[in-house]
Amino acid sequence: MNAETKASDHMRYRVPGMSCGHCVSAVSEEISRLPGVVSVAVDLDAKAVVVVGSALDDAAIRAAIVEAGYEADDATG
Repeated sequence: MNAETKASDHMRYRVPGMSCGHCVSAVSEEISRLPGVVSVAVDLDAKAVVVVGSALDDAAIRAAIVEAGYEADDATG
C-alpha cells in the first residue's frame, strides 16, 4: 500500500432508489464533482455507493445524492 492509498478515506452509502444505469450515472456524476473524491463505485444490485478520496465530507456526499434525485439511507467509513 502506498502513502496515497493509506491517506484515502472511503464512505459507503445505501441508496435504495437506484434502479437503472441512468441512476448510476446521475449519482456518480454528482458525487465525482465534490472536492477530494478520487473514485465512485456503484453496485446497482446492492443499491450501494462507495466513495473513495481524502477528507470526504459526509454532508456534501449526501447532498450530491439528493441533487441526483435520491436519498442515502446510511453511511459507514
